[in-house]
Amino acid sequence: MEWIGIGAFAQLSGLTVETLRHYHQLGLLVPAEVDDRTGYRRYRLRQLPRARTLAVLRDLGMPLEEVAAIVDLREQRVRRARLIEHRRQLTQAVRRAAARVDAMDRLIEREDLLQASLRVDEGAPMVTNERFAKELRGTLDRTDFTQLGTRHAGKVRDSYVDGGIRTIVTTDRLSAFDRFVGTIPFKGQILNAIANYWFDATADIVPNHLVGVPDPNVWRVRECTPVPLEFIVRGYITGVTDTSLWSNYQAGSRNIAGNLLPDGLRKNQQLPEPILTPTTKLESHDRNLGRADAVAAGLVTADLFDRCADICFQLFDRGTEIAAQHGLILVDTKYELGLLGEEIVLIDEVHTPDSSRYWYAETYDDLLDQGKDQRALDKEPLREWLVEQGFRGEGEPPGLTDDVRIATATRYILLAEELTKQPFQASELTAIERVSKVLGS
Repeated sequence: MEWIGIGAFAQLSGLTVETLRHYHQLGLLVPAEVDDRTGYRRYRLRQLPRARTLAVLRDLGMPLEEVAAIVDLREQRVRRARLIEHRRQLTQAVRRAAARVDAMDRLIEREDLLQASLRVDEGAPMVTNERFAKELRGTLDRTDFTQLGTRHAGKVRDSYVDGGIRTIVTTDRLSAFDRFVGTIPFKGQILNAIANYWFDATADIVPNHLVGVPDPNVWRVRECTPVPLEFIVRGYITGVTDTSLWSNYQAGSRNIAGNLLPDGLRKNQQLPEPILTPTTKLESHDRNLGRADAVAAGLVTADLFDRCADICFQLFDRGTEIAAQHGLILVDTKYELGLLGEEIVLIDEVHTPDSSRYWYAETYDDLLDQGKDQRALDKEPLREWLVEQGFRGEGEPPGLTDDVRIATATRYILLAEELTKQPFQASELTAIERVSKVLGS
């Protein structure tokens, strides 16, 4: 059969009868016969390939004038070039749309965080807007308790040494890109609460330096000799900082601190197995340092490095296991170790939002498949906000707005409640009032 009616032709071609009539008017697809009296159209079967091409290009959103030009082109090379150009335009449109969707998701998430009731169950107290406003004005920025000894200031913690005991005050300071960027309400209290939980949960793997907790922001710890490396264990490839695994990988590096990575990894993908990427501890900016380089530089002996590495992998396995029980993924984390004689001791903090990255497990696969950022319970969204403001550690950091400070505090509180299953308790006194009362003016 050489001729078929418009209805059958429409069904075979994937075009509607109305579309076929429209294409006839435009001269894109002219029927072989038209009944002058009834207007009924018939098409030759050999017109089907052209009709199907028109149907495909229409579904791809190509403008009709471009469709007409392409289907009439006889030179395959030129036709292919036109299709590649249209693909490029579609790709750009998809990226713009995806960026808008991500931006909208962040706005929605920020609104949810700011309005959420921060509690584990219906009986737990909430942090009200009024209490947040009070703490914004009373964050613990700097301490000066000279009666406790000489002050040593770190990125987040101030400490005072008296013999074999060190008093550590965990402030509300926030560090990002190795720079102080502001204070976050309740941050010091939350960091200590999370670290206390993990000290208990890992005490069978390695002893820690904690002796007592006289205040939610204050520790008494054993004085140790720090190992001059920060041991970072990574289970996933992600991050936006210069030392992050993804930033280095995206720049072309495949050997990160002695770990050989395969081609073809995607951002936020799980690694075949966790890797260790130590960084220098005593330099102004972090830099990745492999085992051989650390030993060659005289920072550690080979035996001490291997003992520390074994402990860190055990800690990461325990952290991964417990986080999974709470519906979270421990993505990567930093460990700091000290020495009491020959004994290795866990110091500083462990598995807190400052030293670790957490994602929600339930949405991980879907977001990875869609190429979207993971839902995070750490300070990574704040790092991304700083990057959006044009800050990556150089120059003056942008001032944190109250909304950003509250949203970041909310993430810290949510993580503490997710892990410990204990409601966050905001005292009537601000952090600076409470610590001053405990340690003295």
